[in-house]
Amino acid sequence: MMVLSPGAYAGPVHNGNNYSYITALSVKDLPLKGKVITTKNEGLPGVTVLVTDVGGNKQGATTNENGEFSFTALEVGKKYNLEFSYIGFEKQSLNDFVLSEANNTVNITLKESAADLNEVVVVGYGSTAKKDITGSVKSLKSGEFNTGIINSPEQLFQGKVAGVNVTSATGEPGGTVSITVRGPGGVRTGSTPLFVVDGLALDNSSTGGATNPLSFLNPQDIESIDVLKDASATAIYGARGANGVILITTKKGKSGVATVNYSGSFGISKMARPLDIFSADQFRTEVTKLGGTLIDGKADTDWQKEISRTAFTQNHNVSLGGGTDKLTYYASMGMQKQDGILKNSNLDRYTGRINLNQKLLNDRVSVDINLNATNTKNSRPPEGIVGSAISANPTYPAYDAKGAPFQYVDGTNPLITLALEKDLTTTNRLIGNISPSVTIIKGLVYKLNFGIDNSTSTRDLQSLASTVPLNLGRLETRDVRNSNKLIENYITYTLDKKDHNFSALVGHSYQKISLTGRIYSINKFPVGGVEPIYNPGVGQDLTLAVNRPTGTATLNELQSFFSRVNYAFKDKYLVTATVRADGSSKFGANNKYGVFPSFSLGWRLSEEKFLKSSAFTDLKLRAGWGQTGNQEIPSKITQALFTSTITDKTSYPLFNTGAYPGGTTYARLANPNIQWETSSQTDLGIDFALFKGALSGSVDYFSKTSGKILLEVIPSDPVQPAGTFWTNVENMKIVNQGTEIDLAYRKTLGNGIRFGLSGNITFIKNKVKNSPYSVIPSGAAQGSGLTSATINGYISGQPIGTFFLKEFTGFDDKGISTFKDVDGDGIITDKDRVAAGSALPTKMYNFSGNIGFKGFDLVANFNGVSGNKLYDNTANSNFYKLRLSKGLNVTPEAIAYPNESTNNSAPVSTRYLKNGSFLRLNNLALGYNFNTTALGINNWVHSIRLSVTGQNLFVSTKYNGYDPEVNNDRSINGITSYGIDYLSYPKAKTVIFGLNIGF
Repeated sequence: MMVLSPGAYAGPVHNGNNYSYITALSVKDLPLKGKVITTKNEGLPGVTVLVTDVGGNKQGATTNENGEFSFTALEVGKKYNLEFSYIGFEKQSLNDFVLSEANNTVNITLKESAADLNEVVVVGYGSTAKKDITGSVKSLKSGEFNTGIINSPEQLFQGKVAGVNVTSATGEPGGTVSITVRGPGGVRTGSTPLFVVDGLALDNSSTGGATNPLSFLNPQDIESIDVLKDASATAIYGARGANGVILITTKKGKSGVATVNYSGSFGISKMARPLDIFSADQFRTEVTKLGGTLIDGKADTDWQKEISRTAFTQNHNVSLGGGTDKLTYYASMGMQKQDGILKNSNLDRYTGRINLNQKLLNDRVSVDINLNATNTKNSRPPEGIVGSAISANPTYPAYDAKGAPFQYVDGTNPLITLALEKDLTTTNRLIGNISPSVTIIKGLVYKLNFGIDNSTSTRDLQSLASTVPLNLGRLETRDVRNSNKLIENYITYTLDKKDHNFSALVGHSYQKISLTGRIYSINKFPVGGVEPIYNPGVGQDLTLAVNRPTGTATLNELQSFFSRVNYAFKDKYLVTATVRADGSSKFGANNKYGVFPSFSLGWRLSEEKFLKSSAFTDLKLRAGWGQTGNQEIPSKITQALFTSTITDKTSYPLFNTGAYPGGTTYARLANPNIQWETSSQTDLGIDFALFKGALSGSVDYFSKTSGKILLEVIPSDPVQPAGTFWTNVENMKIVNQGTEIDLAYRKTLGNGIRFGLSGNITFIKNKVKNSPYSVIPSGAAQGSGLTSATINGYISGQPIGTFFLKEFTGFDDKGISTFKDVDGDGIITDKDRVAAGSALPTKMYNFSGNIGFKGFDLVANFNGVSGNKLYDNTANSNFYKLRLSKGLNVTPEAIAYPNESTNNSAPVSTRYLKNGSFLRLNNLALGYNFNTTALGINNWVHSIRLSVTGQNLFVSTKYNGYDPEVNNDRSINGITSYGIDYLSYPKAKTVIFGLNIGF
């Protein structure tokens, strides 16, 4: 497409795979005009166009509905760089364009990037092109992230990656998030993957309080997230790769363009699904029907409403980026102030980041520096406040005549508890690394990576003194100090010779992690005055029986040697091999080191002649096998542990009367043979793109078997100096098998409408095999009369997270619960418990759609799971007839059985086991990009975007608790529990208004 004036130059300027034709117009003031089109010769609206001169000054514009743009007041003879970008299309640039009277019109074609095979994917200790990947890797760029109020990186890709299950344990701001990649593979070792931020491997230990340790990262600073799923991709991380690896890359500056960006948002949140407890009128009616004790306070109080609120969140971020050919920079500052939907619940986060890159000595030396500082303050409501609210008598008033919380004698007003209790955690975290690299000779690069991650936190648990109700007051302070140091040296050699492309990596890593914690407390404070949190010296009781100081200290070291080789022949036959040897201080003297190999192959059929004329833009077969390890176990378990106490169980009396002397006994036996759990994984995959990349996707089959399971067991010989010891359980296996399907389709219509559809689904099965134990209990029930009961169990032939329960069969003629007599002995005991389903979903899915026209765009993301069950411990401990008859509030579930007696208790059983499947509208976002040229402000502002986002607007589920996405930690002796809901912090429904401005 070209317009010519007499004598004008008509030659093409090469720009990637496209050509921009420069035409001449005899215009004195020399405006620069142009048009952006698609490969179908259609004008493309909404494209961001940046023009930058040699001094770094820039202007921005957005193409109109016809794809046209223009700039004014540009200087004749000056060089300019032009950059064109739009979501769903490959970026294009035109550098060193000299504006003159003969050259002042630019036309450019953008190509859709649904399957950009040259897209850079970050892998362990390097990066590679998407087309050359032989393992199972999913890469997400910032434009693909989930939107809304985001507290941790896991929420950015929830539902976006096949085979990855992200579960928010509660709706609390900054609350913990559980994540599994291709299913859990351990009993005592957890399932959390390894997180690596800009090359620094993090430790998954808590940084204090109940907040997610990853909440220190500002989501606005993240450029991409790469998820390594199979062993051929994760084996380069050896002993820590069994649960998958999440690589997080933060934003970097770009040379030649100086940018300043502001993004701000304001969110309004409310409780999404309050429990359907009885109103005051319903309560009066139902208590009377049961003949229970009714104390009528003559009020109508919604206690869930009283302890909750409409919560507001504000988020402000400013970033600067730019640089020269030799020095680039990115800097940002962010603030997020989030109110929880429960009173006394807040999360305030302040972040600062600086990323620098300096090139030296003719670009032979390159130095990367990344530094992030975060201050987080987290205030939590009192434990049990939800339980108090859902059980409180709704006929009692919330406040008395003076406006103070009403005090009643047969219970505690939840508002009084909110006034007296405080849980405040302040965390400071500094994480940074410096990574110089030196090109020794062509193709041979040495790199050093030195990183530090230091965090300190103080958690204050305060209970104010009070006369009514009587409370003496208490302050407990918990200090946590974490230190993580990493130093790595590795060399990479790359050789590219016509049909042969070869690279090799060899390196060494040493990591040292130190964790310390201390707890202090003091009791008995005066009523009123300064809060104990600000002056603990006014406390009067330091009795050691209730205030004995405690502390912990842990030191872990990991030394590793690693290597990887990549080879490609004719860009279609691909081979990757890795091996890593890890030595850890966590393991016994006889097994300090473990070796973890992997091997994978790829065949790009689309490069074969017989497929060159097919509809396939890309078609690649992948196959891989590898082994990885899991060392996420307590430290020092290989060593003997002693305890010295003065009791009748640890010493013998010297005389018939008098005190026992001090005694020392074994608490744990030494086991120098303990070694890593090992996960062996096979992956078969196919990647494809059709119709010039419009339709793309992948299909993977995987089988992951974890062996050498680590467990704390009871010695078979009853005559032992210690009750338990740690060991690798022989022959016990945990198997995860499944299929992942990932699809995406993008299209631009002739009328300028752009749309895209994408989705993924995972079918997965988990099974415990060859366990020598009939059941390994996990998942402790909580509530009156339930304390010693268990819910989950690890059972041979069943999935992890299996609910091991008595089967509820109804009621007898007296209205008392009956259960299935499995062994037929006529007595209901624990021997009658059955495997009643698992908390692990067998299907996980996500689908999303987007549509755009001119400056508008609309995006919707749905995610869901099925095939799983949940145990409603909240209903089990709170919602049954006996409690209602005693004047405690319940839901209609408690009176669902007319023949149930008011004297019936509610033991743990399948009665409270429920379907955990759900489909959620995770977020819905509508945005508009202003045309700054049409507004006449493009000389100062190159982009403005307004948006409104709805988060958790809709969930379809049969579960009648607060939310089906829940996983309270009810572990027993460190054995992970799954799918238990007990007085969870409710999830919020949120609307967020956002503004983004680029200068």
